[in-house]
Amino acid sequence: MRVSAKSDYALRALIEMAGRADGRAVSAEELGRLQDIPHGFLQAILADLRRAGVVISQRGQSGGWRMARPAGDVSVADVIRAVDGPLVSVYGLRPEAVSYNESAEVLQHVWIAARHSLRDVFERVSIQQLADGELPENVAVRTADEDAWQPH
Repeated sequence: MRVSAKSDYALRALIEMAGRADGRAVSAEELGRLQDIPHGFLQAILADLRRAGVVISQRGQSGGWRMARPAGDVSVADVIRAVDGPLVSVYGLRPEAVSYNESAEVLQHVWIAARHSLRDVFERVSIQQLADGELPENVAVRTADEDAWQPH
């Protein structure tokens, strides 16, 4: 799986929002500065997140962006889907919609299994957990294996 800059930037911006104890709105300019995200790119990402109901914008003197719902209710999967679409796609199709001839049909099972594995992590990690710097035990344990850190 390739994590896009769009997903990475979206998650970093949301971690900044969720990490604010006062819950006040934060400007796109400040988010971009804090996380080194290009302003134009960030504006497009925030628009995608707004359409998905993850963030809301607030106008006025204390305007900016803030979470539309509790950060504990927003998963990494929600964010990736909001800015990049499905977690796994094959030629732009969801894995269950792909069809192969008989000799290659087992590939569909590989794509389905890969999506299931990604869901196992991405749907269990919330923005609040990221902001708190803590992962669920079933996710953290996956990083304890030294092989997980090795490029293959």
